[in-house]
Amino acid sequence: MSLTDPVVHDIVLVGGGGAGIRAAIAAVEADPKLTVAMVSKVYPMRSHTVSAEGGAAGVVKTENDSFDLHAFDTIKGSDFISDQDAVEAFVKEAPRELLQLEHWGCPWSRDPDGRVATRTFGGMSTPRTLFAADKTGFHMLHALFQTSLKYDRIVRYDEQFVTSLIVHDGAVRGVTAIDLHSGKLLPIYGRAVIICTGGAGKVFPFTTNASIKTGDGMAMAYRAGVPLKDMEFVQYHPTGLPGTGILITEASRAEGGYLFNKEGDRFLSNYVPTKMELGPRDLLSRAIIEEMEAGRAFEGKHGQYVHLDLTHLGEKKINERLPFVRELATKYVGIDPVKQPIPIRPVVHYCMGGIDTDINGATPLRGLYAAGEVACVSINGANRLGSNSLTECLVFGAWAGKHAAQYVRQGGSDSSPAPESIARDEWARIERTYLQDHKNGERIATIRHEMQDAMEKGCGVYRNGETIQAARDKLLTLRERYGRISIDDRNRVFNTDLTAAIELDFMLDIALAMAEGALRRTESRGAHQRRDHKGRNDQQFLTHTIAHRTEDGPRLEYRPATITRWQPEERKY
Repeated sequence: MSLTDPVVHDIVLVGGGGAGIRAAIAAVEADPKLTVAMVSKVYPMRSHTVSAEGGAAGVVKTENDSFDLHAFDTIKGSDFISDQDAVEAFVKEAPRELLQLEHWGCPWSRDPDGRVATRTFGGMSTPRTLFAADKTGFHMLHALFQTSLKYDRIVRYDEQFVTSLIVHDGAVRGVTAIDLHSGKLLPIYGRAVIICTGGAGKVFPFTTNASIKTGDGMAMAYRAGVPLKDMEFVQYHPTGLPGTGILITEASRAEGGYLFNKEGDRFLSNYVPTKMELGPRDLLSRAIIEEMEAGRAFEGKHGQYVHLDLTHLGEKKINERLPFVRELATKYVGIDPVKQPIPIRPVVHYCMGGIDTDINGATPLRGLYAAGEVACVSINGANRLGSNSLTECLVFGAWAGKHAAQYVRQGGSDSSPAPESIARDEWARIERTYLQDHKNGERIATIRHEMQDAMEKGCGVYRNGETIQAARDKLLTLRERYGRISIDDRNRVFNTDLTAAIELDFMLDIALAMAEGALRRTESRGAHQRRDHKGRNDQQFLTHTIAHRTEDGPRLEYRPATITRWQPEERKY
């Protein structure tokens, strides 16, 4: 049996990015006697937070800003189905978290007078996005990681691939993880578990997301009986590099970049005339698609694109504020943005949906918490405003860590370990599914490619019932075919065939939840735009989609969005 002796901690935290590290710090600060296992399938500094570029939003300058204005911008950006109580709490806590991060060493860019610099992001009414040039996530994650090192009660388990939650007597009791170094299964027991594993962009073929963003945490919670919320809302970022999907940050537009079609027109005047390049991401992505369909886009070897022009900003400003943009454009498309415009097109970027949680990160499963992109509180509704997500990781990561510690301190789950048979059964499932020979078995890459192709066609920027149904039917077929999956590598050490197969299993669950939610939501709202159901339907769909996993596919329910002070209105810019 390839099962190692279990380890026991008070809290098990899955994921080593911004939300995860912030949660770990909050937990040990809440109770220094607790131990926190921080389990990550990569070294923490390789977590996807490190790739975030543009900034983190918060009301730190009050001359032209307020909590109410930040809240309204977020709610309007969400197309009015964010939960307004959560949004109000979030915007009030955001400045404290951003100040805390500065005290921990995050080098925010400064104005000439020495105050932190801010820039305006899409859909924001005023400059409220703090930034560290255009490597904000990089500097934030470094500050968080360095801070975590001073707490010896945070015990890291790097390169441990979590495969399942251990659930016993109606409560989560830990996780099972494959030690990538040895190939053995490690049970990690705890009295609470916090999931901070990020999103699921790799369900699609063209995404800004790193290869590790395969929806693991969402799928594990889903399989443990926790519902997923609002999975049909998937954000396309308007400015990705054709071919690679590498993100060209929204900061490039915040600093004054223009979008042009092949006729030399700043075409956004026809779509978001009052905001232009600083319109919300969903509206800009749709505008670019419509320019492509109208024949006004450029043609290249990777398909159609439009231009993002920074040349008028000048070399000094680009080097000071957008050095990473210049590096990316030069390395990956051979273009110096000081001299030439950058080719861009919409690319999958962020999941508004995720694990159903309350404002403290608690899920319906006792002892299980979640924070960051993996969770859905919901402050993002149908469309997230750029720069809210990094702050979301800080605010809700801190709250999840604090409340998980409180749960454990007040008794939590029984401190005795769950039955060892649960971990043994998980290893038997892995061996049976992946490590036995399947004659003429299905290939990982084939099923993954067909899944991504179905999602691109059915759940892209624009959707309709026929294409969504086709995607859903295809996914059900792929789920059946997946039962005959075959991998070639039988080695124990760093078996990437095995981890890729398990990730694909997770992604198929997530893709089905996305497609089912999109099929049933017969309206257009935010990032979910149906050409056969144009316009919002507030009478029927001012609601969150709640997906429960069954053997026959997702079972959906609907829950009203929480409205406090801002009544839904027409969303126009």
